[in-house]
This record gives sequence, structure tokens and C-alpha cells, in this order.
Amino acid sequence: MSNLTLSDSRAISGVDRSTLAARYREVRAQTERLCAPLVTEDYQVQACNETSPPKWHLAHSAWFFETFVLGPLAPGYSPYHPQFGHLFNSYYQAIGSFHARNQRHVVARPTVEEVYAYRRQVDECVLELLASAAEGPYEVVAERVVLGLHHEQQHQELLLMDIKRNFVANPLLPAYAPDAPRAVGRAPERSWLSFAEGVQEIGFAGDGFCFDNETPRHRVFLEPYRLASRLVTNGEYRAFVEADGYGQAGLWLSDGWKTVREQGWRSPLYWLEREGDWWEYTLRGLEPLDPDSPVCHLSYYEADAFARWAGARLPTEAELEVAGAGRPVEGSFVESGHFHPRPARDEEDGQWFGELWQWTASAYSAYPGFRPLPGALGEYNGKFMANQYVLRGGSCATPRSHMRPTYRNFFYPQDRWPFTGIRLATEG
Repeated sequence: MSNLTLSDSRAISGVDRSTLAARYREVRAQTERLCAPLVTEDYQVQACNETSPPKWHLAHSAWFFETFVLGPLAPGYSPYHPQFGHLFNSYYQAIGSFHARNQRHVVARPTVEEVYAYRRQVDECVLELLASAAEGPYEVVAERVVLGLHHEQQHQELLLMDIKRNFVANPLLPAYAPDAPRAVGRAPERSWLSFAEGVQEIGFAGDGFCFDNETPRHRVFLEPYRLASRLVTNGEYRAFVEADGYGQAGLWLSDGWKTVREQGWRSPLYWLEREGDWWEYTLRGLEPLDPDSPVCHLSYYEADAFARWAGARLPTEAELEVAGAGRPVEGSFVESGHFHPRPARDEEDGQWFGELWQWTASAYSAYPGFRPLPGALGEYNGKFMANQYVLRGGSCATPRSHMRPTYRNFFYPQDRWPFTGIRLATEG
């Protein structure tokens, strides 16, 4: 396990111990704050194969620190429980066996209380290691702790995604955050931003953290293109629905059309039609569909079909990264407490970050010269580089400190439970 380190280009050098310890406490506490609205029964629900019970997320994020930090780096450390490695490993083949993802809901034990106790022990040991590690080993500890914190922030977003999917499966449609503020406003008319052709550089460079799939930085050539000034709204997507967009085979990719027919899709995941009116289930509960809010929870297939219906296309990830470079990373990130994307405020509000993950037309694959991390951590991103598409920009469920303009998220084209939306593109 001693080879589980970040590459030098992503090393976190000179991180102050007290600063990192405070950061560790804050990220770990935020995960538990996100679980605060839950009751005990909620922790075990898994509505579909794609989601996981909240209890599993809590335990898995502790397992990550135990496996990749404490096990190899804390002298004399013994695992909290001999079977937790099997129960809470997600997919790391090099680490050992793991429980089937679609069966996580059957694991009633350990209890919720035991999982929180597991987290407390891991926290105590990690903080002790941060305080006591000698200078040389501390650099390795710091690198892995920082990776573990970003991993936990990914699971904070997954928690909200999965809670929403679990709650909507309940006929009572319970609200996770009924008192969360609701941003209202009139979306400005869509305009087009033009970008010239030329050689550009994309990918992470500089100091600080990034995931391995954001590297290496490299050159790309872009033809002239245009991007929509804001995200597609519910009102615009409703026009597609009411124009029988889901019934026109010519708008859909072959696999998308097959999925639409097999799954019976007629609208986005959380839309409900009642007596001729459209409603949307949100983490605040069921609300009348706001025509000015960005449409969300769409699959790649739906985003692509809408773009074709609108006489446009989806942007590539390089186009979005170049367009977003130098713009402030601002938006309705999870810290805002809205738990839902807000309408664009004005013509200058491009909704580039922190509202919805934006589907791109780019298949998730390696950058030229990419090398996965050595050892088991090489399974973090690299082995998923097939049959998925890249998304950019972060969402209202993403922690702000977790986001960068070079961040490459990825999902399968049929996935709808993430906070996903659409930005249109055309040729220049």
C-alpha cells in the first residue's frame, strides 16, 4: 500500500497541520450536517440500483480514510471492524472484495449509531496522525487526507442526489429541506456568446488539488463556436415536451430512443403532471414548475434530443472549459442552502458554475499523456473511461471549495438522478 500517493504535479506541499486539521473537521462535519434532517428510517433507503443508502455514504467515506490513510500510514492501526472493509468498499478491486451495490439496502447492521461511532474513531485517528507524523511522512499523509476530503465532498453531493431519489419514490413525497430559500426571478432572453477559432490549452495546471483525470494540461484546436448565455429553462423544455419531443424518434440517438420507450419517459425525472398543470419535486418538496428555473435531472439522451429539436447541439468539454476560464466560480453551490438551481439573474449571469452540471458532447476518456495514479487509487477515475459523457460546471449540490473550472464529472448517458442541465451550442 505504500505506493498509494498522488503524483508530484498534484502534491499538496507545505500544508499547515492546524489548517488541514481544521479543514478535515469542517468537511467531515458538513457531511453529518447534510444528514441532520434525516430520521433513522431514512438512512437505510435505496430506491434504485444507482443510489446508495445515506448510512452507506457515511460509512464509505470513513472507510476511505481508514483504508488509504490510516491503514498504510498510521503505525499499529487496526481496522474498526474486520468486515467493514467488505461492506463499505465501493469498487476498488485491488483492495479486496465488496458487497454488491444493489444490495446495500439490506445491510441493516451496523446501525446508524454504530456508523457514527465508526466515523468518530476514524476522525480521532486521522487527527492524531496529522498532529504526530514526522515531516517527511506528513507530506504523504497530507496528500492523502486532501484527496480523502475531496472524495468526501463528492459523497456529500451524492448524498443529496440519493436522498432526493429515495424521497420521490415515497408516495408521501416528503421534503428534505422544506424551509430552504427559493430563488425566484425572470430569466433573461437567451443570447449567444461567440468564441473565435484557435489553439487553446485545457486541463489543470498550477498549485492546489485536482483529480488525476484533469491532467495533463494539453492543447486543443477549436473551430469558431457559440454558447448560449444561460442554461435552458423549464419553460423552454416544457415546450419540447408539449411538442411531443418524447414521441419523435428522429430527434433521438438510437440508444436514447430505445431507453425512452423501455422506461416510458415523457418528461424530466422529477416532473409530475396533475390536472393539466406541471409540478416539480425538489428537496424543498413538491412545487409548481417554475418556467424560469433551469431544467434539471435530464439524461444525456434528453439533453441531446432537446438540443437537436432547438436547432443547436451540446458543447464539447473543451468549449465549456475555455469559455469558463477566468470567470468567477460563483453560483448556488450547496453552501447557499437552496438545494435547487436558481434562475439567471440578468444577461450577465451566465450560470457557468454552481447551478447544474452541464452535459457535454465529449465522451469521458483520457487526456493525451494521462497516467492514472499508482496502485489502488488508480481505480478512482481511470477505469471508468468508457461509455460515459463528461459534465462541467458543478451544481447546487456541489461544495464550492470542491469546484474548479477544469473539473471533469462523468455519468452514463441514461443517468437522470444527478443535478444535470443543458447549455446549448452552435457553430460559430
